[in-house]
Amino acid sequence: MAAELEAGREDALAAMVANDQETLDELRLQWQGLLRRLIVARPTAAEELRRLLDEVDPDGAAARHVTQHATASGQARVYQAGRDQHITER
Repeated sequence: MAAELEAGREDALAAMVANDQETLDELRLQWQGLLRRLIVARPTAAEELRRLLDEVDPDGAAARHVTQHATASGQARVYQAGRDQHITER
């Protein structure tokens, strides 16, 4: 797991430097799945993770801050969400 963490960190840093949002999104999804599987396999890991997050960000401010910017012109549409978004157009 340590090797995966380091590889993911290197990928994230490179994507941030390159302003590669697609790679950052893929990494986020990959780590969400990894953490979910870890917590399913080891329920006590959820408590450990919560303690770690509380140390790093005690008031949870980092998780609540969302900034969005959008520009549309002509017939374009802009869809923005702070989290999941499901759009069905017909």
